[in-house]
Amino acid sequence: TVQLVESGGGSVQAGGSLRLSCAASGVTYSSYCMGWFRQAPGKAREGVATIYVGAGSTYYADSVKGRLTITQDNAKNTIYLQMNSLEPEDTAMHYCAADPTVWRSFCSPRRTNFANWGQGTQVTVSS
Repeated sequence: TVQLVESGGGSVQAGGSLRLSCAASGVTYSSYCMGWFRQAPGKAREGVATIYVGAGSTYYADSVKGRLTITQDNAKNTIYLQMNSLEPEDTAMHYCAADPTVWRSFCSPRRTNFANWGQGTQVTVSS
């Protein structure tokens, strides 16, 4: 069973930075798709960034390009989301997801039907 544990959320002022972490356990594949998604109150869940762990290929939603960076630490089975120049519109519950069955070519933030999800970590940006 794949388990995902997020951390690093919090409250910051606009223009600030946060780094989210997602530690994965129970994954037996050497390469698989992981990603960060967010959901604001009253809005649908949206993909932010994905990474094909192992190869390190990254994919971003257009709305966050240049401000958010997804990275991996293979030794720790952990991915990160570095968030800079945060805006009030980034306020949302942020979730980590993983799916070992998703091929690299389909590892996109537009894909929301991942098999495994974390419990989420809240990011709040004040103006």
